[in-house]
Amino acid sequence: MSAAQIESLNPTTDDFAAMLEASLETSNMKEGGVVTGTVTSIEKDIVIVDVGLKTEGRIPIREFYEPGNDDTVKVGDRVEIFLERIENALGDAVLSRDKARREESWLKLVKDYEAKTPVQGAIVGRVKGGFTVDLGGVNAFLPGSQVDIRPVRDIGPLMDKVQPFMLLKMDRPRNNIVVSRRAILEESRAEQRAELIESLKEGEEREGIVKNITDYGAFVDLGGIDGLLHVTDMSWSRISHPSQILAVGDTIKVKLIRINPETQRISLGIKQLSEDPWMSAVARYPAGTKLVGKVSNIADYGAFIELEDGVEGLVHVSEMSWTKKNIHPGKMVSTSQEVDVVVLEVDQEKRRISLGMKQLQDNPWDSFAERFPVGTIINGEVRSITEFGLFIGLDGEIDGMAHLSDLSWDKSGEEALGDYTKGDMVEAKILEVDIDKERISLGVKQLTKDTGAGPAAARGKTVTCTVTEVNRGGIEVKFGDDGAETKAFIRKNDLSRERSEQRPERFAVGDKVDARVLKTDRKTGQVSLSIKALEIADEKEAVAQYGSTDSGASLGDILGAALKTDKE
Repeated sequence: MSAAQIESLNPTTDDFAAMLEASLETSNMKEGGVVTGTVTSIEKDIVIVDVGLKTEGRIPIREFYEPGNDDTVKVGDRVEIFLERIENALGDAVLSRDKARREESWLKLVKDYEAKTPVQGAIVGRVKGGFTVDLGGVNAFLPGSQVDIRPVRDIGPLMDKVQPFMLLKMDRPRNNIVVSRRAILEESRAEQRAELIESLKEGEEREGIVKNITDYGAFVDLGGIDGLLHVTDMSWSRISHPSQILAVGDTIKVKLIRINPETQRISLGIKQLSEDPWMSAVARYPAGTKLVGKVSNIADYGAFIELEDGVEGLVHVSEMSWTKKNIHPGKMVSTSQEVDVVVLEVDQEKRRISLGMKQLQDNPWDSFAERFPVGTIINGEVRSITEFGLFIGLDGEIDGMAHLSDLSWDKSGEEALGDYTKGDMVEAKILEVDIDKERISLGVKQLTKDTGAGPAAARGKTVTCTVTEVNRGGIEVKFGDDGAETKAFIRKNDLSRERSEQRPERFAVGDKVDARVLKTDRKTGQVSLSIKALEIADEKEAVAQYGSTDSGASLGDILGAALKTDKE
């Protein structure tokens, strides 16, 4: 027997300690726990692991595979193994690397979840509604909506790639874990946006790429952060839609107008890169300047005329034609049509230029007043009939109006109006021409003198009354034939156009007075008379025939001249 053999039969104290430690380790091993083992050999697709039991365990090599790591296991490695059974029917230990990794990962994931720390994992498969992510031995569910900030069409480049995920939900009893890759990207993007916004300054110019176009503007990528280019900031000229000048993918130069660090919103502009043409508009377009412009837009109230890039003026519908008043601007001009205009007014603060078209044409009201002075008898066609009179067509495509009170001496206005139909040719006298208001007053009954025939109380008729009673509020009168007298009351303020003469006491019972019929109530038969209205009508007629009172002649002088002329 050799010395070594003799020595082995006589173990030392250290040997006893080592054997005791091994025995304690073996006795502390329990099924269902994680133990540390040593890889003793690798046979094809089986890894042999010694965990200090009577026999070694055999584990499929696939359980040692880790996404993104080709060197999974080698002989001599110390590995964590899950001990399912110390000995099976064949006397072998039943071990699992997968379960050990899962157990180990769960403990770590719980800590990361509580600390809201991102974890590393890899997308390894596709399932209904999303994907499976390997978090180091523990499978988690990645919903399709949590893959990226925007929908991802091709998931291929992301498969089997180790990358960070955020733990959204953990349920150990159900072995359920939900993760998000989108949360990581959003957090990273928020940090990048904050850093980029700090580097930006209002007023500086940058290049960007058009990412999206909407009805109200375009979103431009400035290199990690988007800015809004509103349609009103694209050009000094009118733009109906951003797609007129931009397309997705265009690289454009923009100016940073406003930056809001709190909301991280950035407003961009293109037109601000060039000078505002309105700054010199007043100097270039003084009132009275004649121009040629192009119709850029038509509205119900007028037409916008482009005078140059970024400068437009408005021709209001009232400034388009002297005679066409109630017509839509679209029937007089069309979009893109070139028209002659004249500048009426420039308001630089409000950025408005008022233009006119009719001012470049002869004013038919001026020429009409020259050719047809007050008192002229004309012929015209009834263009329309309204409740207050007739509109009669005159030379120069203008209309005059004969009020229903000026249609007949003998009939009420409503009755006289019924004698006319649209298209009738009528003869009338010009009573008044107001060029500023573009209004011509005509009279039909003025072609003849008042004979006193017809209804005694026809509107506008002059009647001779007899005072029957005087009181504080006015005078009571009667008029008409003895067999058909009509009683009426003239109010105090209708006794004269002069306030000092509006005194009922200046009249006496039996006095004869002339008054004008204002109206007759057909239901009650009550007649309203006015001496004041008659005085005003007489003066108007006198002025029309014998000239204006501006010459210094008094009303009495004019009426005296009128009476003298009538006698002659």
